[in-house]
Amino acid sequence: MEQEQVGIKTPEYVSLQFKLAGLGSRATAFLIDSAILMVANLLMYVIAFVILTGEMVLFDTSSISLFLFGIIIIMMFVIYWGYFIAFEFFSGGRTIGKKLIGIRVIQDNGHSLTLLSSFIRNLLRIIDALPGSYLVGIFMIFFHPQHKRVGDLVAGTIVVHERKAQSKKSLSPVEKEISRRGLAKHDLDLGEWALDSLGAKDWKLIKTYGNRLSGLTAHERTSLTKQTADILFGKLGMDMSEKEQVELENALLVLYLHMKDEWEYEL
Repeated sequence: MEQEQVGIKTPEYVSLQFKLAGLGSRATAFLIDSAILMVANLLMYVIAFVILTGEMVLFDTSSISLFLFGIIIIMMFVIYWGYFIAFEFFSGGRTIGKKLIGIRVIQDNGHSLTLLSSFIRNLLRIIDALPGSYLVGIFMIFFHPQHKRVGDLVAGTIVVHERKAQSKKSLSPVEKEISRRGLAKHDLDLGEWALDSLGAKDWKLIKTYGNRLSGLTAHERTSLTKQTADILFGKLGMDMSEKEQVELENALLVLYLHMKDEWEYEL
């Protein structure tokens, strides 16, 4: 079941194909995440114990023990739910466990996870955990054709395997050029929602540009770089008119890295 494939057609009419993550990989990732959360909870208990036994405390603990207990319960709740929601949203659908196993959560349309969809799928862990030991979730993942639990069904999400890392020999021309220049995503500062204005056609444009760049003459490179930059950075609302040729090329190559996170599964 781990090797099943699912095909998705995005709203931009781009065909995507993913390898589904089954019960084994998802359960392993969840166990890793649970172990991390258990350590965090244990640390909170230790801190509370130190406080309530009078160590490192300069006030009367008897008057705050109940209050402290309530704070700990709230913090455990926030840490548990916040861990999954925050990591999945800010880390491309990956918690620490998912990243180690090589799986990620995406939307049914192939796009990256949104904050709302992450919130919904994780809130509904309450149902998936019923009647205990995640029995409902395990049952759903095992028997659903796309290995979805209740949270995935309601949130419109799916869990898939990551693409295996490419070796240097199999790098595309654009990736070789990026590696040669030593570029990274932090070289171009983009707003949190900036890439929402770019779609599948823009991804094809930046990918084609990057793959052709090294084989162009100086004149062709200057012309194509300006045209591509005007289109893409214009949509992003970024004024690049003062940039030199090399700066523009680097900016476009780094933009490729940003967009790859969203469109890396395109066929």
